[in-house]
Amino acid sequence: MKWKRGPVIGRGSYATVSVATTSTGALFAVKSTDLSTSKFLQKEQHFLSQLTSKNIIQYKGFEVSHHNNNKPMYNLFMEYATRGTISDEINKQGGSLDESRIRSYTCEILLGLDHLHSKNLVHCDVKCRNLLLCEDGVKIGDLGCAKVLKNSETTTSQFSGTPVFMSPEVARGEEQGFPADVWAVGCAVIEMATGCHPWPEITDPVAGLFRIGYSGDVPEFPKCLSVEGEDFLDKCLKKDARERWTIEELLRHPFVCNYVNNSSYNETRDSPTSMLDQGFWESLPEPVPVVGFSGEGPVERIRRLVEGVPSGFPVWEDESHWIAMMKKMMSLKA
Repeated sequence: MKWKRGPVIGRGSYATVSVATTSTGALFAVKSTDLSTSKFLQKEQHFLSQLTSKNIIQYKGFEVSHHNNNKPMYNLFMEYATRGTISDEINKQGGSLDESRIRSYTCEILLGLDHLHSKNLVHCDVKCRNLLLCEDGVKIGDLGCAKVLKNSETTTSQFSGTPVFMSPEVARGEEQGFPADVWAVGCAVIEMATGCHPWPEITDPVAGLFRIGYSGDVPEFPKCLSVEGEDFLDKCLKKDARERWTIEELLRHPFVCNYVNNSSYNETRDSPTSMLDQGFWESLPEPVPVVGFSGEGPVERIRRLVEGVPSGFPVWEDESHWIAMMKKMMSLKA
């Protein structure tokens, strides 16, 4: 396909996103990074190429190109989100969305996650910056942190994502399964209602991870939400992952059920569960830059989480660095 790269519209943790045009003038998005550091992008390409939900960003292909310096670049072609992200929309609306829009957007997010979970995929990084607004609705994007649950697994022992949106069990280094995505949905609802991440009072990343994982606290529910909205958050933000509702159960909750289109919902459930060709990932060069734990105490777990994060990995909030994280961890340990 002949195409021309346009202006940059976003910079993520492992790639740059630009608008591009085909020779006929059609718009699409291209996500690019050096071929040598493209494992996350290749993983995202593999997942997107096998997903068929209208609530997941559409895959359009990939190629390896060379710039003037002859450095090979890996390019992932995707549907162009004409209206940006939900984060962009929050800013346009003055810092928050009205509840009717939150309900509608949340329903579409759940439909996209329902399709992912039916394929044994955990997204691992649900937040408003990764939720895209297209002409035909909300679509989940950025599957670079997603993971396949193998065989009969219900959780994974390796962790990724943006810490401020992590569930307690992920912050403790115990597990990251479908309930972690449910927790993140609750955080996204708070973000839509307030314009802030779910822990706005926390400024220290280390203290934040400890609070999420070990304090027993949950994020404060926005006072602007209805009783139904508060109850929906309560079902998402249970401290015990086993008590959280599933995506399928949440789709029947009064907060969103009136927005569910039966045909769209059934479409996401018709496809059989797939392992998304797990052997493909076993054949790629190791290691995948995620973090694993094996029984350490809380300080050691968070230290390992910090040490295991490469420089471009999703971090505390809005891709900013975990400031002085190691110094604080070592002082806590001492």
